[in-house]
Amino acid sequence: MTADMTDTFWNRLSKIRAVMLDAGTGSPVPMAPIARQEDGAIWFITSSDHDTFQASKNGAASDIYLCDSSGHMYGTVKGTLSASDDTDKLDELWTPMAAAWFKNGREDDSVRLMKYTPREAEVWVTDGTVKYLFETIKANVTDDTPDTGDYGVIHF
Repeated sequence: MTADMTDTFWNRLSKIRAVMLDAGTGSPVPMAPIARQEDGAIWFITSSDHDTFQASKNGAASDIYLCDSSGHMYGTVKGTLSASDDTDKLDELWTPMAAAWFKNGREDDSVRLMKYTPREAEVWVTDGTVKYLFETIKANVTDDTPDTGDYGVIHF
């Protein structure tokens, strides 16, 4: 996979507000990803009593499911989810959005940070609805297959 596809993955993931995270607990849950290409990681802020956090304490093999029409990216990411004690990183990543989930904000005793280290991603990226419609109409007129975006497997 090209460096361009890897950059596209991180760029688009940074704009996605929710993913489904499966930490092997039996049921994927919606989580707000914080994508940091420079860390090679996807971070999640959660509560200490959340099942996903409990699984992360053992370095859970995990999957992330992407289906985001606004970010125009779809696919799965395979990797490892681990609990992080990095309070400096938590301070860096803390936002008013995260604060809304905790009674005492950043000072809440239940605030925890999880680090997701991707190993492989299989993704489809599209150029949006207008291009999709244009390509579909064009394909019907020309009997060609529509060019609706890119597909690739990324190894991190």
